[in-house]
Amino acid sequence: MTEGVQHRRVETGGRYDVFHTDCLARDVVDHVTSRWGVWVLISLRRNDLRFYELRESIQGISEKMLAQTLRALVDDGLVWRKVEPTTPPQVTYGLTEFGRDVGEPLTELFDRITSRLSALDTA
Repeated sequence: MTEGVQHRRVETGGRYDVFHTDCLARDVVDHVTSRWGVWVLISLRRNDLRFYELRESIQGISEKMLAQTLRALVDDGLVWRKVEPTTPPQVTYGLTEFGRDVGEPLTELFDRITSRLSALDTA
């Protein structure tokens, strides 16, 4: 494991009751579908990005909201975080395998929407 990279182990194979308020799966869905969670996952779909690059790629997000969203997605095991011990520290984020699995249908949805809107613009 790379030093400075934070990973969270996600248990698999268990059954989840998504309608129960204490369900871990429900929490993950809430974080992924939050106002900014989708955009973070889509922004990281092709490249690992540093904090400021993410902030610039997601117009309208504040530093505070980006930090909160990233913290939740790291805690859920969807995003990894690597801190380089430089001055100032360089913090890079990327998708875990779980994050890529969850982000793939979101990316497909985004691509379908943008292609459909593009077709409407040319009609």
